[in-house]
Amino acid sequence: MSATTASLMNNYPRPEVTFLRGSGAYLWDDHGKKYLDMLSGIAVNVLGHSHPAVTAAVKTQVDKLIHTSNLFANEHTEYVVTCLDHLLRIGTTSKPDGETVSHGESVPHGRMLFQNSGAEATEAAIKLVRKYQGCNRHKVVSAYGSFHGRTLASLAATGQPSKHTHFQPMPAGFLHAPFNDIEALISVVDQSVGAVLLESVQGEGGVHPASVSYLEDVRAFCSERGVLLIMDEVQTGLARTGEWFGYQHAKIQPDIVTLAKPLANGMPVGAVWASSEVAAAFVPGDHGSTFAGQALTLAAVRAVLDVMIEMNAPSVARRLGQLLATELNKLSCVEHVRGKGMLLGVEMTSTSLAGRTARDVASACLKQGLVVGSVTETALRLAPSLIVTEQQIHNAVEVIGSVMSDCDVRL
Repeated sequence: MSATTASLMNNYPRPEVTFLRGSGAYLWDDHGKKYLDMLSGIAVNVLGHSHPAVTAAVKTQVDKLIHTSNLFANEHTEYVVTCLDHLLRIGTTSKPDGETVSHGESVPHGRMLFQNSGAEATEAAIKLVRKYQGCNRHKVVSAYGSFHGRTLASLAATGQPSKHTHFQPMPAGFLHAPFNDIEALISVVDQSVGAVLLESVQGEGGVHPASVSYLEDVRAFCSERGVLLIMDEVQTGLARTGEWFGYQHAKIQPDIVTLAKPLANGMPVGAVWASSEVAAAFVPGDHGSTFAGQALTLAAVRAVLDVMIEMNAPSVARRLGQLLATELNKLSCVEHVRGKGMLLGVEMTSTSLAGRTARDVASACLKQGLVVGSVTETALRLAPSLIVTEQQIHNAVEVIGSVMSDCDVRL
């Protein structure tokens, strides 16, 4: 263990590898070994490593201006906000300076608030709910199995009680109901509830998608009761599931959306979008962030958005995700594959695991030059970049099969 690693707190497992550089879908460690990355920084590097457009934008911006404060505007803010607003509203896929092509209902423009991470975006969304709904409707209902961050409020919203154990007492005002169960959700909503907070796919909870009918029913119920619907798109946003945002599979429109991971392809940034009516509840002094929305990170976001729109990223995610799922399902060690697009959970058979855990399998894959994650004791998580090739997908599946001793391809 290096001196640097030994000085880190123990909230992460001891690193097995030290990476020095990356390009596209590949990483290289400090011994020169090459790895195929099918996790992408846990769904962050949506355009792979060192994407030339993003790298050029960051290099150019570093030479011009890194940071001022939110008391001033920068050259990228309006462009990025306008572009994201288009993508977040159903059926709009244009750049700000191009024609908007609409395929669905008209959705009014919203407003954006930049943050530095997904957890901060959750915190800001919770504060916005309390300001908009008032102190008598401050409670938030989320789903069991959900994950919304590790700050105290976002952790309280997270529907995994085991993660709460050592941090009691948790902040008040958070309730939970079973995922994909509209009747269970309805049963916990009373007059004190101001919002429902959901993921379109529960990433950290095991890669479990919300059904279209569930999201439709939740949207209708929230509208009927005057409850705000917050969609956490931190892991599922920006085309990963095969739509620009996961909730768009259900053709619904949330009141608030939280974003983060893929926005800047690795630069730290988060954001909260809200309808103009809800967003108007915030006034100067209600919320802030020193580094959020700075010129450097927004230059990266702008480059990411331009590349993803140009490549029609949702269609790429659908095509490659279908190929990846199909190939994985050919392995006899795979019980089933779940998820959407390029966010997949790979459930391994108990026979093939033979007493091992998914973390053991991920570690074995790493030794074979493949980066994947473990999301439960029995399931791997794959979240490749959208620039991965079909051959790289085949190579990744081959490695997963090879590390499972009794894993043969189904004929």
